[in-house]
Amino acid sequence: MAYVYQPLLSQIGLGGLKLNVQLSLENYVHSNHQNISSPVSVRIHYLAGRPPKWRKGGGALCRDNISSFSINVSMKGLEEQALEDESGYQEDEESFFQDIELLQKHGINMADIKKLKSVGICTVKGIQMTTRRTLCNVKGLSEAKVDKIKEAVGKLMTCGFQTASEYIIRRKQVFHVTTGSLEFDKLLGGGVESMAITEAFGEFRTGKTQLAHTLCVTAQLPGEYGYSGGKVIFIDSENTFRPERLKDIADRFNVDHEAVLDNVLYARAYTSEHQMELLDFVAAKFHEEGGVFKLLIIDSIMALFRVDFSGRGELAERQQKLAQMLSRLQKISEEYNVAVFVTNQMTADPGAGMTFQADPKKPIGGHILAHASTTRISLRKGRAELRIAKIFDSPDMPESEATFAITAGGIADAKD
Repeated sequence: MAYVYQPLLSQIGLGGLKLNVQLSLENYVHSNHQNISSPVSVRIHYLAGRPPKWRKGGGALCRDNISSFSINVSMKGLEEQALEDESGYQEDEESFFQDIELLQKHGINMADIKKLKSVGICTVKGIQMTTRRTLCNVKGLSEAKVDKIKEAVGKLMTCGFQTASEYIIRRKQVFHVTTGSLEFDKLLGGGVESMAITEAFGEFRTGKTQLAHTLCVTAQLPGEYGYSGGKVIFIDSENTFRPERLKDIADRFNVDHEAVLDNVLYARAYTSEHQMELLDFVAAKFHEEGGVFKLLIIDSIMALFRVDFSGRGELAERQQKLAQMLSRLQKISEEYNVAVFVTNQMTADPGAGMTFQADPKKPIGGHILAHASTTRISLRKGRAELRIAKIFDSPDMPESEATFAITAGGIADAKD
């Protein structure tokens, strides 16, 4: 059983020795206070946030956001090297985005910066991603002020080209959130990808919401290639979110119920406009706790648009609003390096019978949603609890299928 961080378990005396952080969920023991008199490796398990900070003075480890830890004796070197490693990690996390307050050094006053933050623009890159016309619509910002802000952003960021070699280095920051099924992960190239929108569509009872609930838990667990785990935001448009379900899934992964629930921020969206407004809060939260949130889930992306816009007369307006929302989601995922997972509904295709298609149903949202989603997954029913996932569209994964099961512990591999 993974032990959750408690205030009483606040420090481990290190005696000035090196701390080597290893992320794992295997072979650990629970410890309270340990007096260490030889070089050690401290194995740390945490459910959200960055690896914990430690300080030289007093030889104490600050254990914020730690869920459990273990002590293993091993000769590892000097404390100074560990402190340098930690410093470098923090610099990488912090430098992923530039705070909008940097604009003060280029003549932008704090009042105008607060106006930008009020609409969810909290980073320098966020301004670069926003058009002048949109910025002029922010209350209190004139065209002259917007031009001055854009000029200041140009001094802080380069807007030109980069080589593929340089871009591939940036792509190394991409992580994958496991679905809970090895076969499903293999289909997706490791799991749900960050800095991208992953869409899962299918009929009712194909596992879309169950996959969303499973991701709420698996996103919090340390994974491969140094993935540290983090918090999740869940926007629910269909009233299908059930925290009790997260407890069942947490039991499967042997993690604490309260810790899992505390790391999921939930919001119920009632209209398409409300859903769009919630993205301003999402952007502000990702900025406030930089590097802590790893996944944004919207279940489902189109449900409210189907209600708020009806008939062909409102179709053009609906698609325009949808395009704006999807553009905002893509920018948020790239700006803060988070994974975005959305579910989508199906509709009957009246013209399918004329083309002799095997399946006359198609995902709603049209070409707007099809082009905006980085990876599209088609889900369909199998026998009993089995479901079949198929890559419908992806920039780097081949068209293929994987079979998985819906179990009491969430999405899992199908049993032979």
